[in-house]
Amino acid sequence: MIIEARRTPLCRTGGALSSLRAHELLAPVLAGLLAETRLSADAVADVVIGNAVGANGNVARLALLEAGLPVLVPGVTVDRQCGSGLDAIVLASRMVAAGGNGAYLAGGVESISTAPLRAHRGIAGEPEFFGRAQFVPHTYGDPDMGVAADNVAARYGISRERQDAFSLESHRRALEAAKAGFFESEIQPLQSSGGTGIVTDDDGPRPRLTAGVLARFPPAFSNEGTVTAGNSCFDADGAAAVVITSLQRARELGARDGLLVLGTDTAGVDPELLGIGAASAAARVLATQGVTAQELDLVEFNEAFASQTLACLDLLGLDPGQVNRDGGALALGHAYGASGAVLVTRLLAQSRRSPGQERLALAMISIAGGMGTAALLRYGAIG
Repeated sequence: MIIEARRTPLCRTGGALSSLRAHELLAPVLAGLLAETRLSADAVADVVIGNAVGANGNVARLALLEAGLPVLVPGVTVDRQCGSGLDAIVLASRMVAAGGNGAYLAGGVESISTAPLRAHRGIAGEPEFFGRAQFVPHTYGDPDMGVAADNVAARYGISRERQDAFSLESHRRALEAAKAGFFESEIQPLQSSGGTGIVTDDDGPRPRLTAGVLARFPPAFSNEGTVTAGNSCFDADGAAAVVITSLQRARELGARDGLLVLGTDTAGVDPELLGIGAASAAARVLATQGVTAQELDLVEFNEAFASQTLACLDLLGLDPGQVNRDGGALALGHAYGASGAVLVTRLLAQSRRSPGQERLALAMISIAGGMGTAALLRYGAIG
């Protein structure tokens, strides 16, 4: 049972949060969760955190100590690239299901602004810098994310016009949600870079974006492609985490409501079409739980690219109008290892707008290398 969730503002790489390292982004979120739930720090059984491009060294342990948790609390960092934050929550849910009555903090973090430079050692020991890790053997193609997004658009017939319209709608929804104050309850304010002020808002949604502006963007990854900078997400810094525990422990903590984890799945797909991984995982978990896509009340899907988002929704038979109701990563940004946990944070906040009303919710994310993770959740009161 997920009883509380929080996230930082999501800010463009090089922006307001660019001086904060990953553990400095995450620590205030962990501390905020403890304060909100009145959970004793020494009652935390483990801290499970996803991270994709950090300096390794177990950022979960570093952040929990930075947050003031006692040294007796352990931490583990997981890496399934973009899926890391959601997979950390899945892992913690399985720890609870295995019989633990403790409370876990789980989520993800990414400081792309401060991520270390990466290099292999050459024959003479000299550094040979590279931009990203290799995800699969080269015989499988190992395409860059944007190239794979173009592959998906071509394979599934996702037109440039649909992609641009979806991107514009994401920005519109995010702007309306921010204006309505929908993000306020879930955001943990942070001190800005340089200590010049407190950051409380996402900085991605663009109020002046129009269909005409989007139409002027050239293809970003191939001359004949339809994926552009306008219908792709941007890199962001941020963190998100949840408190997850057993139903019994949730009652002991006085929790009023939460998201019950009904089932999870992770699937592999062709790496050349990695963007459809989420659809494969979602289809499997829905089938296992005997739930149809039409029964879902809330869906949050990481919008890395409009092309892969639309392809997955088409494959699942989901109406794009019912997904990412407050906008998604096209407007808010993609903080790699944190994004999966942001999805769950959003679902809890959206569910709480209608307290007392049960809701079926789905979080799903596609992952580099040709994978996808999905989690089926049910929101309800804790009796």
